[in-house]
Amino acid sequence: MNGDEQLLNRRVYGTDHDAHNPGPLPHRTYAELVGGPLDGLLLDIHGWRTEDVDDGVALPTELGQYPGGRSLYDARPGEPRTPGPGVSCRLYFSADSP
Repeated sequence: MNGDEQLLNRRVYGTDHDAHNPGPLPHRTYAELVGGPLDGLLLDIHGWRTEDVDDGVALPTELGQYPGGRSLYDARPGEPRTPGPGVSCRLYFSADSP
């Protein structure tokens, strides 16, 4: 694992790597990002409707195939979810977009 990968591990997407606590907060709900350039990051989905999570996300990143583009992550139909705070589900990398 290189330094960039270590930096991303168990950090919440969108938090500054220099933040005092870039990790998950115990009262929030997260989706784990699996695969692609954001692998291992947690996405804060606290307050999202199930339909919003099912629709997937396009996350801006400089780490993908297109710097300044987006990495697309989708839920897998039928995959179980855990209600409440903590890591509730996983979103899987599907593609990079300019």
